[in-house]
Amino acid sequence: MVRSGRSAELLVNTVVLVVLVTALSVVVGVALAWLTVRTDLPGAPVVGALLCVPLAMPSYVLGYLWVADFPQVMGLPGSVIVLTISCYPYVFLPAAAALRAVDPGLEEVARTLGRGSVRAVLGVTLRQIRPAVAAGALLVALYTLSDFGAVAMLRYEAFTVGIYHSYRASFDRVPAAVLACVLIVVALVVMVGERRARRGEVARVGAGVDSQPDRLPLGRLRPLALAVVGLVLAGGVLAPLVGLLRWVRAAAEVDVSWGPVLAAAATTAGVSGLAALVTIVLALPIGILAARSNGPVARSTEAVAQIGFALPGITVGLAVVFVGIRLVPGLYQQVPMLVFGYVVLFLPLAVGVVRSAVGAIPTALEDASGALGSGRIRTFVRVVAPLAMPGVLAGASLVFLSVAKELPATLLLRPTGTETLASAMWAQTEVAAYSQAAPYAAMLVAVAVIPAAVLGRSFGWGAGGSGRGVPARTAIAARSEETQVGAT
Repeated sequence: MVRSGRSAELLVNTVVLVVLVTALSVVVGVALAWLTVRTDLPGAPVVGALLCVPLAMPSYVLGYLWVADFPQVMGLPGSVIVLTISCYPYVFLPAAAALRAVDPGLEEVARTLGRGSVRAVLGVTLRQIRPAVAAGALLVALYTLSDFGAVAMLRYEAFTVGIYHSYRASFDRVPAAVLACVLIVVALVVMVGERRARRGEVARVGAGVDSQPDRLPLGRLRPLALAVVGLVLAGGVLAPLVGLLRWVRAAAEVDVSWGPVLAAAATTAGVSGLAALVTIVLALPIGILAARSNGPVARSTEAVAQIGFALPGITVGLAVVFVGIRLVPGLYQQVPMLVFGYVVLFLPLAVGVVRSAVGAIPTALEDASGALGSGRIRTFVRVVAPLAMPGVLAGASLVFLSVAKELPATLLLRPTGTETLASAMWAQTEVAAYSQAAPYAAMLVAVAVIPAAVLGRSFGWGAGGSGRGVPARTAIAARSEETQVGAT
């Protein structure tokens, strides 16, 4: 089956989509990060916060709005546009954080050696932020590879769509499992390729720098810069919000019942909160151990916990279905098994953030506390925990946001008769009931706004650009740590 023409077609379609979305997201994300951090763009802090809004909007919600408003642009072009809008923040956020943390002295030295501003930027600054951009690009590639909802709505035959259709078309799960294995191999190839691309690279991101890099005047390029930012905000923020409000208004005109919507919202919040709590509790010891130890036990534990990062949601859902049916049938399609699937999927995100938050705390503080007579537990409670708390909250918010938006594993694992906002919206869009789907989409965005805002503040947006919460280097390291699956 792997060698069949159908599998080859799915593989080619998926690879083309991943390459195009990743390349466009890198270009857009880096350009926006540069404009908002290193230039005198008017209202840069507000613009930076607005550019994070797509994080609160699942790709399948954007796909639903695109299909409802632009049904003439489907397939590959529509999928590339929608997924680029959805994914560019994954590059923009770490690139912006890296640009704030770069050592401005290196760029000044390059200028004193005769390099112009453009050559200094290209030869020095962009090289410094390349690890953060590479980590963001990897996130985009894996997100695109595992996306199911958007490509399914846009009628693009990617691997995830083929797996889902194979799963639903027959009681024999083996063909779907074979396709899922191929998808896992592709994901691992992407990660190994990213690691090899960065091998031997020497990059330093502002270690020990207290000064902030100067903002460059845009001069005559200011109208062009404003046009670029305005185009992204119009396409990625304004148009989806206006479209969503228009469809909600259309839903009100057909007298949609809000009872099921509120019930689905409560289910989504409850399941997401429970999954975030379980995940962050499991991530704490792993992240702390990985941050404070370089031993084989720490490395092995972290590597096992990170495996889920390479697995697309639909493959994890299928795997948990197999386990549930064969080993614990009593838990099949029950909440504990659904939460277990979420933990497998999103534990790497929480471990990476916790590890980076704890690792950013100087060990000298713990030594000083010990010298003053405090034991290890008292030192952890009074010194480490308060300093690491913003990072822990950011990790919990990231998991909550990811669970609330997750679709394919939810479709496979949710208890019978239970609907989350994502599954309920999917059910409506499958029968082209766009008005009835609008309230679920709007509520899903509302549920995701709070954790997205917490996450945005952790990266420095919405806090006056000061980067309170998780320090910039912590945020960069969190993303970088997420790329180390299979390499440790």
